[in-house]
Amino acid sequence: MSENTTKSQYMSVPVKRSKQQKELNSKADLMRVKNSFKEAVGYYLNSVLLDRNNAESYLGLGICYKKLGKIGKAIKSLEKAALLDNNNYETFFELGLCQLEDKMPCKAIKCFIHAVQLEPENPEAIYHLGIAHEKCEEEDMAIKIYQKLIETTPNYLNAYIRKSELLMKMELYRPALELYKQVLKINPKYTKAYFELALCFDKIGRHQEARRYYHKFLEHQPQDENANFVLRRMEKLKKISSSNANLHLV
Repeated sequence: MSENTTKSQYMSVPVKRSKQQKELNSKADLMRVKNSFKEAVGYYLNSVLLDRNNAESYLGLGICYKKLGKIGKAIKSLEKAALLDNNNYETFFELGLCQLEDKMPCKAIKCFIHAVQLEPENPEAIYHLGIAHEKCEEEDMAIKIYQKLIETTPNYLNAYIRKSELLMKMELYRPALELYKQVLKINPKYTKAYFELALCFDKIGRHQEARRYYHKFLEHQPQDENANFVLRRMEKLKKISSSNANLHLV
């Protein structure tokens, strides 16, 4: 038996396995595109059996488990993928999302920071980093992150909305009001902003502006779940305005 023959015999097994694994991952990826996540899991698991050191298999498996609502399994798979490949943005981003869903925001912060380091221009990881800080009750840090995102990616609407909502929770209505105005400039179709603007004006006692924006909101979303509240509030503000007018006449 020649040396070349011996080498080819021993090399044929791993080459064959590698080919099988690629085929399994391709089939799994196709199932993911079709939203057939259970079928995809089967292919990824078979791929893992062939090679337990393939990060892509664990990444795909983790994403599928996440889609199926099996967050614990998703986290384990994604953690394995992260150990095998420290330079994949999607792995750390998806792991951070799962940790947020599993109520582990402080762990998620580390994942999102790593994702941001890998893709500094990608706003999604930065945005979710802010959410993770919110969940850790670090509102000031979250506001700084959203503001930085607004400055670097001025058309990224979610940063404006999230910062505005946080400011309202902190009862900082005037700065929230200005942000919601910017939201409408970026996307006039985001009609929920009319409701939020009305609330801001209402909270600071500018009732005429509040009524105007409540009315705009109802024009665009008459069937919204807040519609009944808005109608009652508009009626109450109308009475307040009439009462104030009568006081001025006395």
